[in-house]
Amino acid sequence: MKLIFIHGSGANGNVWLLQKKRFPDADAPDLPGHPAGKICTSIEEYSGWLHGYIVEKDYKDVVLAGHSLGGGIALMHAVKYPGDLKGIILVGSGARLKVLPLIVEAISGKLDDPQGWLKDLVMPLYGTVDEATRREIMPGLAAVGPAAQLNDFRCCDNFDIMDKVPQIALPAHCIVGELDNMTPPKYSQYLVKNMPACGISVIGGGSHLCFLEKPGAVNDAIAAFLKQVGA
Repeated sequence: MKLIFIHGSGANGNVWLLQKKRFPDADAPDLPGHPAGKICTSIEEYSGWLHGYIVEKDYKDVVLAGHSLGGGIALMHAVKYPGDLKGIILVGSGARLKVLPLIVEAISGKLDDPQGWLKDLVMPLYGTVDEATRREIMPGLAAVGPAAQLNDFRCCDNFDIMDKVPQIALPAHCIVGELDNMTPPKYSQYLVKNMPACGISVIGGGSHLCFLEKPGAVNDAIAAFLKQVGA
């Protein structure tokens, strides 16, 4: 079994540092273009890249744990490449990931001002994360830059597989912050109702970044799911 963490929009694998401490054998790759390599322009394309990565690494019985965009990638992977997987964990995600136009406009206005983007948009987004963790992850986020984040939000905005999730028979588990206003709990509840083997953990006091804000509760939910699927 291999646990693979897939990061969200404009991030990189290091945002999973608090999960890697609990699950040190897990992999948390940077998606292409974050910052190295050619960026993918759809969630389906990211899933294709991930399939190639899994094959290249010869990983078997993979459990994907994806946040937001990463959760969309995990869902798409379960549709397109179920043979790769033993289960999926969806953190603050959904079968449809529409993005507010104001967010897209704000990032678009900072493409030529990466310092302003970091100060005005990224740091406030991560403002609910403790200072020590922010210091560790912020250099990686800065290196990814605004263009990649904008690309990823557009990928999310174009993503909609609500009609396909009932065919996902793999074991699945949703983890969502009770205060998440980007991918609110109703997104996860839809998955629970429409996927035949999907559970849910609602993280008290957590927001869209619950895996960084409440790592103990999130890691416990991940560990329980891994035990459930025999991983």
